Amino acid sequence: MVRRQEQACPGHRMSVLLEVQDLHVAYRAHTGKDCAGVAGVSFHVQAGETLGVLGESGSGKSTLAAALLQLLPSNGRILKGAVRFQGHDLLRAGTRELERIRGRLISLIFQEPSAALHPAIRVREQISDVIAAHESLNRKARREKALQILATVFPTEVKRIADSYLHQLSGGQRQRVLLAQAIACGPRLVVADEPTASLDASTEQEILSLFRALRREFSLAMLFITHNPANLPGLADRVLVLYAGQIAETGPTEAVLASSRHPYTRALLRSLPPPITEQMAARKGALPMIAGDSPGLTVFPDTCRFAPRCADRMEICTAREPADVALENGRTVACFKYGG
Repeated sequence: MVRRQEQACPGHRMSVLLEVQDLHVAYRAHTGKDCAGVAGVSFHVQAGETLGVLGESGSGKSTLAAALLQLLPSNGRILKGAVRFQGHDLLRAGTRELERIRGRLISLIFQEPSAALHPAIRVREQISDVIAAHESLNRKARREKALQILATVFPTEVKRIADSYLHQLSGGQRQRVLLAQAIACGPRLVVADEPTASLDASTEQEILSLFRALRREFSLAMLFITHNPANLPGLADRVLVLYAGQIAETGPTEAVLASSRHPYTRALLRSLPPPITEQMAARKGALPMIAGDSPGLTVFPDTCRFAPRCADRMEICTAREPADVALENGRTVACFKYGG
């Protein structure tokens, strides 16, 4: 199996906050077979940096997020690899150490607020509970701090939001509450798993703007997971493209989106809907699609996993797995078109 990794920038270890090496994650299906979730993924996140993780559904994005903090479901297991945060391997950490890290040093923002928030507890208390888990403050101090945190994501109507229950909030407001929970204890790293997936377009832009503002204000490092490339410009410094649990391409966000090298990345970008003005000019035009389906992950092919769907495939693509090829400006691509 070829190890999937990004190219290390010279001297990057000086400020590395999170480093993942050769991570393999699998799920045990009801048939007893293992399904690959992540296969040989390696990357790093520097202090204050935002790394975008891009890929369609089933590419392994959420599995990667859960594996970092050992939050996989009961049928998920980490086969091998290392996840080093500030030099300590989280995969070898005990339960108490992980409880200290989760929410305090690393926060995870889940995709669906309705599933992550408690429907019968007021918002203020849900923020206060996070603070209570990591800080020795009395109840009054916790409630005051919870209001201060909520004020950073709700510039107006803080009191009403604080006293509200989940059913009294819109989807965008619920997502802001999750974000408030995530920053409540001043983490070094925030892992955001598709935080705008269930929002309408205008609310999505508001939440993305909030992420950018909070990143600047608190000097946060972020792992921002999304299926939509349009969410990454202006937010992510670099992007890591996942396909079928493996890294297809990495590099600076603007460079990858402007001149993607991997056939999968290009196909993903072509599938984006055009601007509204262009849609109106060509209402009968169909959006391009990526042909075929993602591979069945109960089989672990030692070939290019995208080959069955790739218009550029060559004979070698079905013979063995491509290696990562280092390109210019810190970019990498796993494709035989560039060597491998």
